[in-house]
Amino acid sequence: MKTARTQAGFTLLELTIALVLLALLAAVLFGSLGFAGTTLEKGEAKVDSTSNMRLAHAFLRSHFEEQHPLRLRKVVEYPLLFAGERDEVRYASVLPARVAGGGIWYYRLAVAKNEDRSPLVLERVLPDLNASTAPDFRESERTVLAQGIREIRITYFGRETGSNDSTEPTWRDRWDDNQRLPMMMRIDVTPDMGPPWPTLVVAPREAPEAGCRAWDAARLRCAAM
Repeated sequence: MKTARTQAGFTLLELTIALVLLALLAAVLFGSLGFAGTTLEKGEAKVDSTSNMRLAHAFLRSHFEEQHPLRLRKVVEYPLLFAGERDEVRYASVLPARVAGGGIWYYRLAVAKNEDRSPLVLERVLPDLNASTAPDFRESERTVLAQGIREIRITYFGRETGSNDSTEPTWRDRWDDNQRLPMMMRIDVTPDMGPPWPTLVVAPREAPEAGCRAWDAARLRCAAM
């Protein structure tokens, strides 16, 4: 007599449980891949941000150190083309020869807060030293040094306007001496995201009297010729 053979297989309950476990495993794997992708993107963004910050930092250091004491030649006592505020600075410095033929240009460094992503912008114009006023930046050329900048703070180290060398220099948020450059400048940049940039402290290499035809050491002014 033949014995009936039992058919081995999965019950509906077992199959349902297996499918649920497979779905859970797939969800975990998908989440892990998504997290890894997000982490990679954030890491790449941080690397790019750090790289851009270092490039901008190095550029500003060399640019400020190469300031030139340009003066308006048709104005009494030859005032310097330099103006320092807490949130912007205007100064004369070198433009590399490979860009627009090089030369000494007049620059403004500031954060354009009214624009998208609040960029840190360096504007430049070619100054007319025979003009009666400093040039404006209405038709300037510009370079974006960084995006997403919340604040730039610039402070200036030097003596009070008109004071002699016996006066102790101090730090201040504004520089209004049109005869002498500050001894040092300190620049702090705070981005919207991430830590502040390292503080940049620079000293102009050129003495302000270099822009005069003659220097009155007693009055600390350009002497009339």
